[in-house]
Amino acid sequence: MSHGQAHRPTSGASAAELGAQLREARHRTRRLTEDLSSSELMGPRLEVVNPVLWEIGHVAWFHEYWTLRHTAHRAPLIERSERLWDSSAVPHVTRWTLDLPDRAATFAYMAEVLTRQEDLLDDTDQDARYFYELAIRHEDMHIEALTYMRQTLSFAPPHELGSAGRPAAGPLPGDATVPGGTWRLGSTAADGFVFDNEKWAHETALAPFAIARAPVTNAEFAAFVEARGYHAREFWSDAGWAWREHRGAERPVYWQDRRDGVWTARRYRSIEELAPHAPVVFVTWFEAEAWCRWAGRRLPSEAEWEAAAIGMPSADGRRLAGERQRWPWGKGTPDATRANLDYAFDGPVDVAACANGDSAFGCRQMIGSVWEWTASDFLPFAGFSADPYKDYSQPWFGTRKVLRGGCWATSARIARPAYRNFFTPDRSDVFAGFRTCAM
Repeated sequence: MSHGQAHRPTSGASAAELGAQLREARHRTRRLTEDLSSSELMGPRLEVVNPVLWEIGHVAWFHEYWTLRHTAHRAPLIERSERLWDSSAVPHVTRWTLDLPDRAATFAYMAEVLTRQEDLLDDTDQDARYFYELAIRHEDMHIEALTYMRQTLSFAPPHELGSAGRPAAGPLPGDATVPGGTWRLGSTAADGFVFDNEKWAHETALAPFAIARAPVTNAEFAAFVEARGYHAREFWSDAGWAWREHRGAERPVYWQDRRDGVWTARRYRSIEELAPHAPVVFVTWFEAEAWCRWAGRRLPSEAEWEAAAIGMPSADGRRLAGERQRWPWGKGTPDATRANLDYAFDGPVDVAACANGDSAFGCRQMIGSVWEWTASDFLPFAGFSADPYKDYSQPWFGTRKVLRGGCWATSARIARPAYRNFFTPDRSDVFAGFRTCAM
């Protein structure tokens, strides 16, 4: 293993496998965007979205920059393209006023980048393949963002992505008990491709704790709303109360009035009844924190979350064992019986579904359905060193909260148990929910 590989390990995917991943990701990107009108491709100027036309050009540019230009030293396909699509250099507010290529030219650029990548893959060494894996995962993130963007902007639901047959499996009450001990938080080189903020696994002490077997459901969150929890100052932190007052929030952002006692919510362009036993979604960290205070619970730290997800008990059950599992259920790859991931379904499923995916401690849906807010601030691990994509983590430390576990629209390439997602605590547009711990 070369020095570069030791610090930037890859999944070990072959050229053929990487080619298939490139095509799969691009198919999803096109599925999420090619049906949009010209006006929808630009959309309104909002802080939490990009113009779709800019975003898909940026995705293609990122592929081109890291795999064709940085690695293969090819000339740019479009002169001065950094001035259009380099997110580190192009301020968000200006992305609606750039002289972008039109719809046809942007899709043609995406296709040309993909063709050139495929032509080079067979001659790409393992060090260079790191950048292919980076670009694929970067596109995976934008695929998920394009999915929740369609919800934010009331566009039609994505076409032919995810099964509509979401299982009605009911609730899953109760806590799982996790013994204390030493936990190695983070990733190792043996995990394959990882991001810089996951490096490297390090020991942290955990006291015994009890964590919910399932995320908080719509029905459980509705009880807080109905108890006028949004109007009870004592359940909110100072920052959370300031957010609630600024937004005028009285319930989760997409919830609508009740019909015959049943809560409803906007889903893309339609109003639908909320599935009572599905996890609550599109809630901020502030709302999760307030619900916990009302319920006498707390959010888990990211170390607690990770230990509950992939930790194992010692033989006598009194402490955490030294080993960890690759997935909550063990070694098998994710499928719809284990995790609502990778568009297995077209939204969150009841919390009792995916029973084959339970962790060693009995926690379900630690992977998929909804991202889960944790109590932890997004901070670097000791010895942090930025990877070549320097602005992935470094600028955001100390300003975000950590989420874990992935959602129904997250690629399995991303939703590894040690992957650290991060958003500001006021974000209500992402597929985020939460599970809780006993006090």
